Formats: sequence, C-alpha cells, structure tokens
Amino acid sequence: MGFTIGGIRERSGSRRRARSTEGTAVAEYTGLWGWDVVPGARAVRAGGRTDCSCGAADCPAPGAHPLGFGHELAAGATLEKAADAWAETPGAAVLLPVGRFFDVLDVPEAAGRCALVRQERMGLPLGPVAATPTGRALFFVAPGAAADLPGLLYRMGWDDADLDLRPLGRGDHVTAPPSDHGGHGPMRWLRPPTLDTAGRPPEARLLVGTLAYCLLRLNRRLPLAPKPAPLSRKR
Repeated sequence: MGFTIGGIRERSGSRRRARSTEGTAVAEYTGLWGWDVVPGARAVRAGGRTDCSCGAADCPAPGAHPLGFGHELAAGATLEKAADAWAETPGAAVLLPVGRFFDVLDVPEAAGRCALVRQERMGLPLGPVAATPTGRALFFVAPGAAADLPGLLYRMGWDDADLDLRPLGRGDHVTAPPSDHGGHGPMRWLRPPTLDTAGRPPEARLLVGTLAYCLLRLNRRLPLAPKPAPLSRKR
C-alpha cells in the first residue's frame, strides 16, 4: 500500500528505507551533535524540469526548503525516535535550522578550501565545514554571526571589498550531508563535525580575515595556494 507526501506517491518500501538510512543520519545530528533537524522537500526531475515534493507548481526553491507538514525533531532525540519521525516523511532531505546552535558563512568552495589550509596552518579554531554540489563551502560559526557580519567587516576594513560572502542566520536552513541539495547532488563534509566543534563552533571574527583574503585572490584570479618551488637538477 502506498501513501502520498506533498503530492508525490511513496511506496511502503520507501518507508522502510527511511527508517534505516535517513533515520540513522537524523539520529546522528540530533543525538550525537546536539542539533535540531527539520524534514525538507526534495527535488524531482521529470520531463526536463525540476519539480518539488512540496507539490507547489511555482516553488521558488525546489528541494531546498522545509516541508510545511513535517515535524521538527529536537536535539537529543534517540535513534528509535528519529527513525519513527522520519518514517512519516520518507525520502525527505535532512535540513538543519541555522541561528540556534550555529550560523553559517557561505563562500565559493575554491576560496573555502584555500581558507581551510591557511587557517589550519595558523592554528585557528575551526568548526564544521560543508560543501554543496553547486560549488559553495559552508563554514559553521557561532550564532549571531549573520547579524554581526556587516559591523565585523567594517571594523576589519573589508566593508568596501567585493566579497562573495553570504551570511546565513536565524530563519535559514542548510541541507545536511548526505542529503541531496535541490536536485543537484549530495551534500558532503569538507570538515565533519566533532564532539568539540558541533556545540562550540568558532567566532566568525577568527575566520573572516582569512576568508576575505582568499575571496579577493579568487576575484583577482590569483593563485589560491603558492606553487611548489621547482626541484633543482643534480649535476
């Protein structure tokens, strides 16, 4: 017997898979990392176009928003509870609400990888960093960063720079790995969460300078990493 989610019919086999795959992933985010989770819509490609499982013909963000009829799962949920909850919305994407336990700084992945290398060399604290299938890197930072970013850039002298830096804060959501993001492919971790970083992501002020530096180099088409010195030939 089948049933309908957002106008798309699901088979009972999907429900069983939801318990074993999505439910396990959700339980990791809620139980291990201590984050709230929201079931999200998914993109469905058909006839050369992308539809959304929410059922809206004019959906502005197919497969990249919370399901209106889904129930949020609070941090600390057990594996059994997560599996049961996700079985009610089989196939839903796993979304993380932003602005509660973390904010996000969204940059091009090339600049993000450059910044990660430099930040690690400098010994700066780093939180989780996710990558989208569309070429963006999402740096998880302490809550409040989105609201404070304009003032922070001003104080650091980066306010007049052309930076492809997008802050995400309260009211926004990010798709969590390994869920599909808008029909473009799965999300993935560049730096996965740990017990230390999930609950205590770094302050944005510690990372913005390096991100801005790498973003400007990317804008000017300069090498994002120094080229290795040529090997000297032995005589």
